[in-house]
Parts: sequence; structure tokens; C-alpha cells
Amino acid sequence: MDLNDLITSKAIVPSLKANSKKQALQELALKAAAVTGLPERDIFDTLLQRERLGSTGVGNGIAIPHGKLNALDKLVGLFARLEKPIDFDALDDQPVDLMFVLLAPEGAGADHLKALARIARRMRDPGTAAKLRATTDSDALYTILTQTAATNAA
Repeated sequence: MDLNDLITSKAIVPSLKANSKKQALQELALKAAAVTGLPERDIFDTLLQRERLGSTGVGNGIAIPHGKLNALDKLVGLFARLEKPIDFDALDDQPVDLMFVLLAPEGAGADHLKALARIARRMRDPGTAAKLRATTDSDALYTILTQTAATNAA
């Protein structure tokens, strides 16, 4: 599974304005609702519930909020580049400026975990992260996320 199986160009937020973790999750839930057709509140509650278990800030300015929703029929990803870094209670206590949200069907099981691992590898690659931070162009961000997959797989 490549990231282009998870994310579409419509699921990219090139310059997210947020002053807090909660606000960022609310904005991304709104975007996810537009992409999935599911209620924004359900998505937000799912992401917030997961954050209460422990921060999805994985370090180096990256967060991978995720959760499972009954009404989904496939894995769905969204990417956001924040206008300015925010405190996310990350593992390394560094503020977050890159977020990749993963929403999965309730019964996704191993596919959910494989997708999380793939996202984490991609986002934590220093070259990829630097390219993502260097542009606010939506199409360029989408290309960086999806083309890197093809390059790394070869």
C-alpha cells in the first residue's frame, strides 16, 4: 500500500492555521468530513479520544493523529502543513508543523497498522520532511508525499 492509496490531492491542507492541538484537530476533522462525507463531530471525537491515550506527536515536528470509525469503508489520509508550529505534547517535546491524519474502518486491523508504519517512515525521512516544509503548494505537497513512495519502493 502506497500513500497515494490513502490520500488524494483534495486531502492536502498546505497552510493550516491553528494555535493549539485541539484547534488543529478540529480543522482537520472539518477537512476530513468534506473528504469522507462523515460527520465532522464524529471524526473530531475519534481523534481527540486517541490523543487522550497518548500524544500522536512522534517527534521531529511530526504528528500522526489517527482513529477508527464505523462508517468508513476504506483507509483515508489527510496531510496538513501548519503555518506555524504548535505544542502537541510530542514525544520529544518539540512543536509540530507537519500532520498526517489516518482514518480507518473499525475492522481495518493490520491494514491500519501497516498504513501507520508506512506514514511514519515517509514522514520521518529527513529529506521528505524538509521538502514538505519547503513548500506551501498543495500539488507539490501531494507529489512529495506520493512520488517518494514510488522512488523508495524501487
